Amino acid sequence: MKYNINDIEKIVDFTTWSSKEKQDELLRIDASLHCNLGTDSTKSDREFVRKESKKIYRSLQKVNPLLSESLLNAIDK
Repeated sequence: MKYNINDIEKIVDFTTWSSKEKQDELLRIDASLHCNLGTDSTKSDREFVRKESKKIYRSLQKVNPLLSESLLNAIDK
């Protein structure tokens, strides 16, 4: 099953998945968002992806706090 941005909390709450599986799926969703941006993307499109990435990175904190902190710091620079 392919998950999307609306499934973030569901993924984090899965009890049958390992932390690695949760982390991988959250980062796959983030990569998918970024891959859909292009040279024709508007400023609002880029801002939407940035906000959604932050949401993913904050959720990732429950799975991998160190990675989450690193990604949040990188996106704010």
